[in-house]
Amino acid sequence: MKLAILSDTHGLLRPEVLEHLKTADAILHGGDINKQSIVDQLRQYAPLYVVRGNNDKEWAEDIPRHLTVTLGGVTFFMVHNKKEIPADLSGVDVVLFGHSHKYVQEEKDGRLWLNPGSCGPRRFHQEITMMMAQVEDGQIRVEKISIPHEVQ
Repeated sequence: MKLAILSDTHGLLRPEVLEHLKTADAILHGGDINKQSIVDQLRQYAPLYVVRGNNDKEWAEDIPRHLTVTLGGVTFFMVHNKKEIPADLSGVDVVLFGHSHKYVQEEKDGRLWLNPGSCGPRRFHQEITMMMAQVEDGQIRVEKISIPHEVQ
């Protein structure tokens, strides 16, 4: 199963991101979507698992602040802000978060911790990134995707 993992789109789905979504079997979004139309657009590509970010206001009241989902035998705990991750992560294989706009892929305490960075508007002079992952039989393989952009 092929996953597109993104966060902090802040109202922008770049054409390069959409190309990756076309190949995804499921999409995981770590929050700060900023508008319902982005959620609707993402759902046209694949099943969507999404959490609410700090910039997702009244329109996003039905989107959960955290979510646990198992795909391809891999259990993901999703939350926007890393500070809101619970101490007890029993049964969780991958912790997925966003908020900082900084790409993170690290093993810690026997779990994979992922932040796909931001693939929305460029902020804080950060690179624009997302992830593609392959999950099957309880195993995950993650690839960093850097989106080319003009430096202003």
